[in-house]
Amino acid sequence: MEVELLEIQHFLAEHHPFDLLSEEQLAELPEQLEVTYLRRGSELTDFENNFFVIRSGALEVCADDEKICEQLDEGGIYACGCSLFSLGNDKKAKAIEDTLLYVGTCQLLYQLSEQTRGFGQFFTASINERLKQGVAALTLESPTEALNHQRVSDLIRMKPVCMDGNQSIQTAAQMMSEKRVGSMIITLDKQLAGLVTDRDIRERCVAKGIAVSEPISSIMSAKPHTINPNTTISDALLVMTQLGIHHLPVMDDGQVVGMFTSTDIVKNQGGSAAYLTSEISRAANVDDLINTSQRIPLLHHQLVSSGASVEQIGKTLSHMTDAITARLIKLAEDELGPAPVPFVWLAGGSQGRLEQSSHSDQDNALLIDNSMRPEHDAYFATLAKRVTDGLNLCGYIYCPGNAMASNPDWRQPVSGWTNHFTKWIRTPEPMALMLSSIWFDLRPVHGDFSLFEQLQRNVLSLAKDNKIFLTYMMANAATHRPPLGFFRQFVLVHDGQHNDTLDLKHTGIVPVTDIARMLALSGGITAVNTLERLREAAKAKLISEEMAENLEDALTLIAGLRVRHQSAQIAAGEKADNFLDPDDLSGLERSHLKQAFQVIKMQQDIMIKRFGADNLR
Repeated sequence: MEVELLEIQHFLAEHHPFDLLSEEQLAELPEQLEVTYLRRGSELTDFENNFFVIRSGALEVCADDEKICEQLDEGGIYACGCSLFSLGNDKKAKAIEDTLLYVGTCQLLYQLSEQTRGFGQFFTASINERLKQGVAALTLESPTEALNHQRVSDLIRMKPVCMDGNQSIQTAAQMMSEKRVGSMIITLDKQLAGLVTDRDIRERCVAKGIAVSEPISSIMSAKPHTINPNTTISDALLVMTQLGIHHLPVMDDGQVVGMFTSTDIVKNQGGSAAYLTSEISRAANVDDLINTSQRIPLLHHQLVSSGASVEQIGKTLSHMTDAITARLIKLAEDELGPAPVPFVWLAGGSQGRLEQSSHSDQDNALLIDNSMRPEHDAYFATLAKRVTDGLNLCGYIYCPGNAMASNPDWRQPVSGWTNHFTKWIRTPEPMALMLSSIWFDLRPVHGDFSLFEQLQRNVLSLAKDNKIFLTYMMANAATHRPPLGFFRQFVLVHDGQHNDTLDLKHTGIVPVTDIARMLALSGGITAVNTLERLREAAKAKLISEEMAENLEDALTLIAGLRVRHQSAQIAAGEKADNFLDPDDLSGLERSHLKQAFQVIKMQQDIMIKRFGADNLR
């Protein structure tokens, strides 16, 4: 075979869906293709009976209304002229770079689709459908049924044990022994009133010397949180983790139909989060917390292996960090005494956004009531140091930028924070932009939440109305670009430590969180979770529903690859990081990842123009 034809064969074999073809098909294919060249700005013609494969350069595909549908680059395929693969819109394409194309007939495309399973599906899907396929394929690789697909009803094995609240504690204990259960439902007038566990009888009755003749309602946990049979196991696990509980009554049409417990999850698979949270709540000292935190990477691995979604993994691991933080505060208060004035501890970064992986550095702040006096700072300084030191010992290393409550600048009364923001927003210099980006992702985890909620509303209103500040924020956000370089090839890291890898965090996840944050700021949206921000922005018409969905899928795909990569490192006894070797991906995964980066870049370019940030570059 001629060298030129062999080069075409090798090129096609490296790009989806041609990688699905047999060696014989790939060997014959180059001779059936022609080569053509399109200068930048030229429109593609003669496409009604042909398909085009981009060898180098890029095409911009538009609908009749000139709306950009997608951008195609090296390895991309334009087949809108082949009627069997039409998506319902007559589209046109033009070169946005000098572009070299391989051209084949639609008949050839139909023939390959008939011969090779899965080949034709590539052409019948839009970019958002292909992204969804990438997310689905990543999920399907899980070896067990996903926690986020199983329902609570799947694990309920027996009817709930119920008792009227007016009956005695002794009668309740006897019934629990007879039924061999550790908890029971308490009703009043045949309606759910509370629940009682073995622990309640020990701690609220026996330990306090309460007569066993007293009604069981006197020691029950009243008005318990409930779930319904269709609640997913992962959502039930999140509730247990967040509230630090182990029992959830299951209600269906106003009737109690079961009791769901953390033991049910453990018996099923990968559900140790509730038990870890319980251990954290009982920790007597920092050493206990360190021991528990060392098992969190294993929880990460279990969640990935069990098929939990990226969103569920992020929320579960973030709530674990919340629990450790809250316990560290409580241990400090036990020694220091109660705080002199109300305060709230704020978590930032991935923890604040509920998007954590196993361990990361810490970002936090302390917001204190305006009744604070100068002599109170010694208390809060000691409290902050104990908590940040404890987090560091538990694996959440000190923030390199010192954005922590132990820093006096991040430990302020409400008035102090208000002054900070007024200055940052009115004078958007680089440091102010960096600090603002951190603050806008803060979330309250312990203390008086109302202090934060009022300040957040005021600051969002201030930011939303300052167009210059938003312009500079967007320009700052645009420094994090997807790793697509010349001819849209991956731009790999070359730092001497992680050579020839993709930094999935800073060039994949951070650009999407930046986009979502900017949309939230421009619309006064209070959500801090990236997916929630995108969904709220779409509802507010700040971004199209299609693009918000594409960005959600792009983030899910990239974050999914990251947690899978980290899970493999944890299983191998290695320290988890964000640097993925693209050679570890299949050709299809590389294709999906490139499409995800393209979607992010497209939205970045749109927002750079929308906010006028291109005038600052």
